[in-house]
Amino acid sequence: MRRVPVQERSAERLTRILDACAAVLDETGYEGLTTRAVAQRAGVPIGSVYRFFGNKRALTDALAHRNLDAYAERVAARVTGIEHGDWRGAVDAAFDEYLVMMRTVPGFGLVDFGVPSAPEAMPDANLQVAERVAALLAVHLDRPLDAALRRTMLVGVEAVDAVLQLAFRADPTGDAQLIDEARELLHAYLGCRLEGPR
Repeated sequence: MRRVPVQERSAERLTRILDACAAVLDETGYEGLTTRAVAQRAGVPIGSVYRFFGNKRALTDALAHRNLDAYAERVAARVTGIEHGDWRGAVDAAFDEYLVMMRTVPGFGLVDFGVPSAPEAMPDANLQVAERVAALLAVHLDRPLDAALRRTMLVGVEAVDAVLQLAFRADPTGDAQLIDEARELLHAYLGCRLEGPR
């Protein structure tokens, strides 16, 4: 972002711009997204968009960061209701929240945590997701947030992301059988890593 809003009015305008970006993404896809269309949808002058973002990649990058923050908050809220030490429950909370956001959050299906066609916009989105989930699991399981846990979560996120992308390509609401396969894959892999010797 070119500038971070400090006044409430600017923050509200930024929220409107990002909401408009998500809506336009759902209608046109990333290739059809323009800053002009976002400005029109948000009901703001195009200069307001450029005040915050230099181009559509920066705009979608900010949307991806917002998605990641929302995802982490929502997963943390879900995990508070899960018995301390229950890794499966915590992992399922993260898995299920991703599915909810894919189905309900505007623009999430195209951007989620990064724009695939714009890798320089938000590099290594899966690494950032894995870091957030690993940090949450470390607290939930009373174990150190070390290189082994970070690597385990990165492999899990990368593997499940590939299968879930396939599931949502096959069916806009997510192919149920592929989703089940992704969950089973995640449980099997993490079971070996989290229940075995550290």
